[in-house]
Parts: sequence; C-alpha cells; structure tokens
Amino acid sequence: MGKAQDRKKEGASAPFYLPVADECQIFEKAHAHRLPLLLKGPTGCGKTRYVAHMAARLGRPLYTIACHDDLSAADLVGRFLLKGGETVWVDGPLTRAVREGAICYLDEVVEARKDVTVVLHPLTDDRRVLPIEKTGEEISAAPGFMLVASYNPGYQNILKSLKPSTRQRFVSIAFDFPAMEREVDIVVAETGLDGEKVRSLVRLANKLRDLKGQDLEEGVSTRLVIYAATLIAGGMGVERAILTAMIEPLTDDEDVKRGLMDIVTAVYG
Repeated sequence: MGKAQDRKKEGASAPFYLPVADECQIFEKAHAHRLPLLLKGPTGCGKTRYVAHMAARLGRPLYTIACHDDLSAADLVGRFLLKGGETVWVDGPLTRAVREGAICYLDEVVEARKDVTVVLHPLTDDRRVLPIEKTGEEISAAPGFMLVASYNPGYQNILKSLKPSTRQRFVSIAFDFPAMEREVDIVVAETGLDGEKVRSLVRLANKLRDLKGQDLEEGVSTRLVIYAATLIAGGMGVERAILTAMIEPLTDDEDVKRGLMDIVTAVYG
C-alpha cells in the first residue's frame, strides 16, 4: 500500500538543491497558477530532491508516494477499514494532500496501475476535484494543493508509458544529469570531499554514462556519485568505493564489470 513519506511541515528548512537552470522558477509559477507538473528524467538525477526542496521553499506539506506495480487508486484515495469493531473510512495520501492543500508527489507514476491515472484526471484540469466513489464525496482541492509526478522516459515501453491524454494535462520539465562543474559542486556540497577528487569521480561517471544503451541499461546517477564520494570521505579506498557505489549497482554481468573497472583504471591510472 502506498504511504505518505518525507512529509515536510511548513517552516522546515529546504533540503539542499543546486539549480541547473530555471526549474525552481517554473515550479513556483506552476504552483502559483495551480498547474500540475510532470518531471521527466533518468533515475538519480535529482527529481525527488528538487520536489522536497521546492515544497519546503514554498512552505507546503509534502506527500511523496513511490509508485509500484501494485499501487492502486484505493491506495492513493483511501478505503474503508475495520477499527474497534466499526467500519470507518481512512483517507489515502492523495486525499489528505487535496484536503490540506499539500503538494503530492507521485514518483515514477508509470509504475502504478492504470486506474491511478484515471483518478488523477479531475485534479489536473480546471475542476481540481477528487471524486471519491465509495463515499460519494467530491473534494475540491484546498488552496496550495499541487500535483507533481515523475517518470524515467528511458524505461518506457508499450506496457508502461503515459498516454498522451495524461501527459498533456501537465506542464513538464525535462531533467538530466548536471553539467560537469555543476555536478562537482553538488557532490562537494553533499559530501565535503575535496573538489579534485570529486572531479575525477564525475569525469568517470560521464565516461560510464556514454555506455548507456550499449553495455549498460542506465548511466551512473548523481546519487551514486555522491555515495562513492561519501565512502571515500569516510576513509574507504578509491577503487573499492567506486566498485561498491558506481559499478556493482549498474550490472550483475562479470564481464561488463571488468570492462567498467578498466575504464576506472584509465581515469585514475
């Protein structure tokens, strides 16, 4: 069952996020004009951190729902449950966000079951309502409510994709990995590792990203670069940290791993 996670209260300090363009201004404009927002980009490029940062910056509570194959509309909207011998209605995270005027973030929305997108449609047009069939309610979104969703276009296929009728209900931002110097600044800020050491890690990450679609399904995320830098800053050897944080998470193929480690040797040799 989907659960609300990482809920940010008003007044919370904003999590660190270093903008790469005008994405923070776009979020602010979308929120001010009550527009839903769709984020498109690879895994680990900063989409979730961006939403958490903006929710805190705007002083809005945040409900983050990690979507998966079994996530249903009922998990978002709510259901009747037995409590103390009585059957009571319990709101789901989407319903709570609509009532409270919170930001609701659906991470990897294409992973959810198809009935989820049907529930979202009335919230993503000028109606801004959430019909609850089981209770007969039709809840108007409270001021401040915003629906944000994300997905990774690289994993799209015929069975898991957003229909054009759904995509065109959102304004959208395309995310990618930051430019090299910007990514260095992000990793240094997150880990405190020396800038030159981080620059070598980012250079390696960019070389590994060039292999996407060949030996690798997905490139090294900024998140994994941060993990490697964290291990190195904590005293782990560079090669072991890279193997643990940047190579092993990418593939189980031993031949591919050996080839990737050859690239590590070339960068650090």
